[in-house]
Amino acid sequence: MITTVPAASVRLGLRANWRQFTVLVIVNAFVGAMAGLERSVLPLIAEREFGLVSRAAALSFLVTFGVAKAISNLVAGRASDLLGRRRVLLAGWLFGLPVPLLIILAPSWSWVVFANVLLGINQGLCWSTTVIMKVDLAGPHRRGLAMGLNEAAGYLAVSAAAALSGYLAATYGLRPYPFYPGIALAVAGLLTSFFLVRESHEHARREARLRPTAAGDEPPSLMKILALASWRDRTLFAISQAGLVNNLNDGMVWGLFPIYFAASGLPFSRIVALTAVYPAVWGFSQLATGALSDHIGRKRLIAGGLCLQAASIFAFLGAPSWRVWLGAAVGLGLGTAMVYPTLLAAIGDVVPPGWRASAVGVYRLWRDLGYAVGALIAGFVADWLGMRAAIAAVGALTLCSGILVAMVMREPPARAASK
Repeated sequence: MITTVPAASVRLGLRANWRQFTVLVIVNAFVGAMAGLERSVLPLIAEREFGLVSRAAALSFLVTFGVAKAISNLVAGRASDLLGRRRVLLAGWLFGLPVPLLIILAPSWSWVVFANVLLGINQGLCWSTTVIMKVDLAGPHRRGLAMGLNEAAGYLAVSAAAALSGYLAATYGLRPYPFYPGIALAVAGLLTSFFLVRESHEHARREARLRPTAAGDEPPSLMKILALASWRDRTLFAISQAGLVNNLNDGMVWGLFPIYFAASGLPFSRIVALTAVYPAVWGFSQLATGALSDHIGRKRLIAGGLCLQAASIFAFLGAPSWRVWLGAAVGLGLGTAMVYPTLLAAIGDVVPPGWRASAVGVYRLWRDLGYAVGALIAGFVADWLGMRAAIAAVGALTLCSGILVAMVMREPPARAASK
């Protein structure tokens, strides 16, 4: 079992590392599927099995998930720089193993909330390290394509798992059958990572050696990286807030839309279809949008994608219409595909390889806090003013984020990096 690559044999690029890159794509599909199992059914379990009438209480699982994932992203980024990527990946799968069992056996909603703490840690550690490792392997060329492939694998798996769990729920009930596949996914992810994934840290070191020495290449302290990525660097600030708002609206879609669709009288089969179409379009489209950002730049895709998300969210406020809502789900998936891999590629453009993993961790800290913020906003506004008001508020925030990117973000030197 080989877990590291000798420094002398390290080569950068997707073609040179296609075998290991493919393994990491498969691993990230397992990671995405773990989260996808909850998309169609968990909000309905909260309402129908545990009797949670309050939307804020029903979305509490997303708050804990988002906070746990956000903190785990920060830890994963720094630990990957200090300890290596592979160890962090394996630790993430150990946290994921109990999740489906806890949901299957849960006698109270608090068990489900705790399971989502563990799921958040699993997603933060595993997804962050697969992102970092793919950036390592790709080098400075075609970074957008690498992130498109990574995110496509993850979110196509989210869609497939949401459809599978929805089918199992419609056929056999909300529990336990929809979560049995999660046991197999967690075991498969752990075994694949242990036996087939190799350490990629040396690839980042090689890229750093090939890069012309510049001021700021030396790894700063974590607090300085946190300040730079959060507010001091205008481009990194624009990227971080866009990531937070993107996951804010995704958290609303995840936690509120199944309940909203059910309250509108939509049959369960169509609820499952809508919750699966959105991540499916998101996943497929990233195969194109990630590569496109290598050619036309990052900024216009990010700003345009957020505005398309906002327009699609507002479309759900119309009178219940299967065709309109299906089109809105497609538009929302396409807008998210424009944003998601492009933000990660932009981080790789801006930050030197020596502390790139830590910067990715800070960005993903803010991005995945969006789940918690989105759940809180959607839950409390829905309890106070109704679900339509909550959807409108999230749409307005998404539109403002797109405008902010257009005004504040500088175009990262993606084309120069690829050349």
